[in-house]
Amino acid sequence: MQQEYVLEMIDIVKEFPGVKALQGVTLKVRPGKVHALMGENGAGKSTLMKCLLGIYQANSGKIIYDGKEVHFKNTQEALNAGISMIHQELSPVPERNVSENLWLGRVPVKGFKVDHKKMRQDSLDLFKRLNLDVNPDAKMGSLTVAKMQMVEIAKAVSYDSKVIVMDEPTSSLTETEVEHLFKIIEDLTARNVAVIYISHKMEEIFRIADDVTVFRDGCHVATEEAKNLDIDKLITLMVGREMTDMFPKVDCPIGDVVLKVENLSAGTAVRNVSFELHRGEILGMAGLVGAGRTETAEAIFGMRHITGGKIYKDGKELHIKSPEQAIKNGIALLTEDRRGSGIIGLLSIIDNTVIADLKKYGFPLNHKKMRADTEKYVEALNTKTPSVDTPIKNLSGGNQQKVLVGRWLLTAPDVLIVDEPTRGIDVGAKAEIHSLLSKLAGEGKAIIMISSEMPEVMGMSDRIVIMHEGLMTGILDRNEFDSELILKFATSDEKYVKEAQ
Repeated sequence: MQQEYVLEMIDIVKEFPGVKALQGVTLKVRPGKVHALMGENGAGKSTLMKCLLGIYQANSGKIIYDGKEVHFKNTQEALNAGISMIHQELSPVPERNVSENLWLGRVPVKGFKVDHKKMRQDSLDLFKRLNLDVNPDAKMGSLTVAKMQMVEIAKAVSYDSKVIVMDEPTSSLTETEVEHLFKIIEDLTARNVAVIYISHKMEEIFRIADDVTVFRDGCHVATEEAKNLDIDKLITLMVGREMTDMFPKVDCPIGDVVLKVENLSAGTAVRNVSFELHRGEILGMAGLVGAGRTETAEAIFGMRHITGGKIYKDGKELHIKSPEQAIKNGIALLTEDRRGSGIIGLLSIIDNTVIADLKKYGFPLNHKKMRADTEKYVEALNTKTPSVDTPIKNLSGGNQQKVLVGRWLLTAPDVLIVDEPTRGIDVGAKAEIHSLLSKLAGEGKAIIMISSEMPEVMGMSDRIVIMHEGLMTGILDRNEFDSELILKFATSDEKYVKEAQ
């Protein structure tokens, strides 16, 4: 007779100095089912999974896996037992090839040497089984973030685990790749593998989940079958209140042109892009992965070499060759890759907040002013942290994002570019970020918002620029927004470009 649960985590308590991260929470996972783990950032989801994997040791409670109580001391013990995890923040070895990354720590050997031929063949067999188009000989660092994510998914599957934890696995994937992942999950559950699925994307949860557990502030709130929930009920369970307006876009007076981009090119990634950005405006940028949205932002911010075109700020032509020059000219960029080009993990929240504009604190540094400025933005953005001295790596993803928003607001920019500002952020924090962007627009800031989420880009923007393979294929006013029309221009070279008025 098959056991009811393959995994039971019962009354788990985990405390850190000044924080009770888990307050006696319980999670029970059925074999062959997708169990969604939901909650705002800081709710305790990742902490519980780290307790399961042996990264953290719980203060109390017990873990029963496959009918036996277990105490994993590290991730290797968990992997050996049949529990693997796809982490939200990827940690590839960029200079090694795909095969070496896949089998890291368990490479096949022949005599005293690594059997590279077998390792490559094992990689090909795994990719064939999962129907993935990945070159096992390619350097990991040469892959797109989406491809790296698919390799991580393949790696987790390769352990033949009984339980696979997926933490925001679709955050970097295209719609086609998301469908592919769902097919892989379907095949896994058909083989009686249990999947613990962490995501802030509601539509995914109702698409694939069998069971849903909700955490809030380190406490277990509810466990329900997904069929008994709807989006409104799930949001209320997560945040403890009804979220009546996810996209609090307010109509702001649209002022003069602050930024003008004219025939901007940056190699093949950005080709002849032109638009105007006004004070008080939120200009959305839509497009699929590889459309050139991020590359356009990087070119404006001095991170990417411009090969043609001009940029004007308040009517004056700029020649920006570095982010430092962009900051001096009142331009800020919240990057898409929070871990790779955003946070400095080992440094404190104070250091991460002030680092973009250190000169304003003098020499020697005025630490009192640095602390005061940081505390101001921690409070304004409702960042959950024990202290501003806490290393930023100890915060949840959403709270790390809030620190980065505070960093750029501290530079007092006229133009704020936000690239996927709510990726991996819970529903409550999303609403807070959206409210902040609307407030900044109301204060006369000019905002470019890049987003892969159609409801977000349509809900928050005054106008939307649409791109496809480096080209700007469309620009729509708010009264013209239509998801099918946006998708049409995001998937073809057909142009519908009007002169920005």
